[in-house]
Amino acid sequence: MFGIVQEYGLLLVVGQFPNGPIGGLALTLILSVMGLALSFPLSVVLALCRMSPIKLFYAASTVLVYVVRGIPLVMFIFWGYFLVPILVGHSVTAFTALICTLVVYESAYLSEVIRAGVEALPKGQVEASRALGLGYWKTHVWVILPQALYNMVPSIISQFVSLIKETSIGYVISVQELTFEANQVNNSLLTSPFPVFLILVVVYFVVCFVLTKFANYLERNVTRKRSPKAVPRRSIESDSILEG
Repeated sequence: MFGIVQEYGLLLVVGQFPNGPIGGLALTLILSVMGLALSFPLSVVLALCRMSPIKLFYAASTVLVYVVRGIPLVMFIFWGYFLVPILVGHSVTAFTALICTLVVYESAYLSEVIRAGVEALPKGQVEASRALGLGYWKTHVWVILPQALYNMVPSIISQFVSLIKETSIGYVISVQELTFEANQVNNSLLTSPFPVFLILVVVYFVVCFVLTKFANYLERNVTRKRSPKAVPRRSIESDSILEG
């Protein structure tokens, strides 16, 4: 196992870079970051449409979210791989097809996270904003969303962890991410599938574990800052003395 890491470790981390295209863990993280960053604006729009009083916006966004969430990701990857070139009128790389697929797929899931965060806020926030003369969109964009997004940072990081694992399906269209490179190593060795894929499991576990712990840390911080501040003991004692 350590011999495999020593010989193929660099391939698993960065692929053939700098002598070829970047791949491995580096490409997995690039795909995850780009997928989350590009899907975030779309997910916000979907979440707002899901809460919109306009029936057309609500119906269209609801159908899109339920359809995307009801279809396996691997099916979307195949659709993206064959459909994106038809839509743009020319061939695209497997990397581009996978990014487009992840953006559509992730936006549906992330929009529900954002919608849940918005609906968890006190109703008085909306009522106060409307009383000040702000319309529906201004209320959500300038008042509700900043608070909700702050509360949802841990959930967004958790979604990022899920996205890291979802990129592994990209190997079916030959995107040279971590799982693809591990499969290449296994094909080269032929006799060591268990240690190769054990290394793959360990890498995924370590990356996801670190990010999950970071999300838990942020969640505790958000909860502490949002909760009412405790009255210092010295102040309570002082008030008791004055009352006595």
